[in-house]
Amino acid sequence: MNARTDLSDVLAPVAKAKGLPNAHYTSAEVFEEEKQALLFANWAGIGFAKDVPEPGDAKPITFLGMPLLLLRDRAGEVRVFQNTCRHRGVILVEEPRKIEGAIRCAYHSWCYALTGELRSTPHVGGPGQNLHEDIKRDELGLTPIRHYVWQDVVFVNISGTAPEFEEANAELLERWRDFAQPMAHGGAESSFKLEVKCNWKLAVENYSESYHLPWVHPGLNSYSRLEDHYHIEEAGHFSGQGTRVYRQMVGKDSGGKFPDFKGLPSKWEAGAEYITLFPNVMFGVHRDHCFAILLEPQSFDATIEHVEIYYTPEGAKDPNLVEMRRENAKLWHGVFVEDIFVVEGMQRGRHGIKFDGGKFSPVMDSPTHVFHHWAASHLDAHRKARP
Repeated sequence: MNARTDLSDVLAPVAKAKGLPNAHYTSAEVFEEEKQALLFANWAGIGFAKDVPEPGDAKPITFLGMPLLLLRDRAGEVRVFQNTCRHRGVILVEEPRKIEGAIRCAYHSWCYALTGELRSTPHVGGPGQNLHEDIKRDELGLTPIRHYVWQDVVFVNISGTAPEFEEANAELLERWRDFAQPMAHGGAESSFKLEVKCNWKLAVENYSESYHLPWVHPGLNSYSRLEDHYHIEEAGHFSGQGTRVYRQMVGKDSGGKFPDFKGLPSKWEAGAEYITLFPNVMFGVHRDHCFAILLEPQSFDATIEHVEIYYTPEGAKDPNLVEMRRENAKLWHGVFVEDIFVVEGMQRGRHGIKFDGGKFSPVMDSPTHVFHHWAASHLDAHRKARP
């Protein structure tokens, strides 16, 4: 199948536009093209800083087939390297673990500092000779991967060509500047994942709009109705929705609530927002907790959704709130599970060869169209740049 699908209708204004062609959900070739144009060329989420909490902690991550190593160095800084020895290309770290000394390759025992420098090359010049004039250690450190940590999500730009993270996402950083304050992960009860049989983009599309709320989420819709929501659209960057009637959880036994983030203006008393930072990280912010959903594309028709929930440092550590944190995670798990039949149904529907991408409601589907337009624009630019 030719990856060069016709994107002209996708790039039209929302009232005239169609969605991405079926091949963008059903073709391995197009999936490979999107890997390069959408996920490697932009700031994509690969993991969470909370997974390497202490100096020396390391976690291998495979991102779209690429072996990466997430770690925290002795100074406490999060780093990302290609998880490949510079000698013969062996994977360096096979499973999450604490690295007490150096990162040692199991093949020929080349050793690297947690900051990436090549420290030792045993017998590289012959038995007992650990140096050789042609093995220049200062040129053979681990390959660093451009990265940035925001809201505990570790973003990478594999291509190295994207604008600086703070420049590329300045609009969202400004919009949510109220939440630029300490927060902490809620612990084991605040982490779960969902394996979904759909293309990763369908999860973004569904998350972007509130149109489906009355039929797919009747529990939420009972108090946060369709008319209580508004669109969030920043062309070329992010889109989503907000609600004006967020209702805080109250403990069943204690009657308590999670502590609020500090200094929030009044708009957040009953307001909450849910956006996707393109390409693959979905966020939700509330007065008393936040969450991040990292979409891990497995193939053109399979995705893992990694969900992590955060609170104020006090709310995350208070032992009296353990049951509430567990109940909050259960609530969100239930909401996200309700979406599975929809996104998997859309995935199966994309095999209908006469489906033409679908028709957007200019009123209700505009956040989804913002995402489609972003994807089509990047694919178009990628194609024009290819020989």
